[in-house]
Amino acid sequence: MNIAALLSGGVDSSVVVHLLCEQGYKPTLFYIKIGMEGAEYMDCSAEEDIELSAATARKYGLSLEIVDFHKEYWENVATYAIGKIRQGLTPNPDVMCNKLIKFGCFEQRIGKEFDFTATGHYATTIQRDGKVWLGTAKDPVKDQTDFLAQIDYLQISKLMFPIGGLTKHEVREIADAAGLPSAKRKDSQGICFLGKINYNDFVRRFLGEREGVIVELETGKKLGTHHGYWFHTIGQRKGLGLSGGPWFVVKKDIQENIIYVSRGYGVETQYGNEFQMRDFHFITDNIWKGQDKEVDITFKIRHTPEFTKGKLIMKGDNQFHILSSEKLQGIAPGQFGVIYDKEARICVGSGEIIC
Repeated sequence: MNIAALLSGGVDSSVVVHLLCEQGYKPTLFYIKIGMEGAEYMDCSAEEDIELSAATARKYGLSLEIVDFHKEYWENVATYAIGKIRQGLTPNPDVMCNKLIKFGCFEQRIGKEFDFTATGHYATTIQRDGKVWLGTAKDPVKDQTDFLAQIDYLQISKLMFPIGGLTKHEVREIADAAGLPSAKRKDSQGICFLGKINYNDFVRRFLGEREGVIVELETGKKLGTHHGYWFHTIGQRKGLGLSGGPWFVVKKDIQENIIYVSRGYGVETQYGNEFQMRDFHFITDNIWKGQDKEVDITFKIRHTPEFTKGKLIMKGDNQFHILSSEKLQGIAPGQFGVIYDKEARICVGSGEIIC
């Protein structure tokens, strides 16, 4: 079997290489580069990643190819992110990076020559009804299916997730025992295209600053100022610079550049128990085809270990309405609502939240 493995320089993808080699495979290794050297707004500092990836390749006698997708990334994902932010929405660049770059451009240029592409994502694949489905990982804290919820059937049918059945602790143990170069490396926390660059610095580079007021929603009282609505998202708590909190962003007036905030966890305006989605995308298929228009599901509206129970109401071909079993804090338009079956085993797909 001919396998391409994507390396990031981190411990997860290195363990993928180790496991594949243990099983007798000789994967061809690829490092996808999406930063732009010398550009202060896109300085991803990829050197350490490449160094560790190369060290892993040498350890197992494998070849490593560096693939530059900066141009494709910029034209597709970064432009999408800035466009959504300008509209006052909260995009998820990582989701689109997986769909369009890691498994999109890579497949078109390189992956098509291989039987499978292996990655260090915490996810699984499930065979059911003669089809391949995206399954959740053993480790709920590390599960990354929400970041994969926009990939398509061609992509999922060719993907391998060798560490999806392991916990992060088990992955670290394997890396230590195998003496992998990245065994002690800390997990990356950055957004995929930003690397070590601060998110606000990136947004400022393209949208600038424009002073606006911060207003308490309930009283209309002016509490302070901000540098542009595009730096803030619904549900945000940190970075507001207000005393006497906690304060949460609950509403944005895009035309007037006003941020509305509310104080405390119990404030009703922070919460909702339903939302709508547009452009819903099924990864493999609609598992509820032919069933009632209202089905039990689990879902996520942000990257958390917990799955929330709820009901999915299908109103026509692509009209999806979610009723949550519990109140949700910070439903942010522009983010993806990610839908799972009621057992939280299969990630069915995702749509953009429009509230």
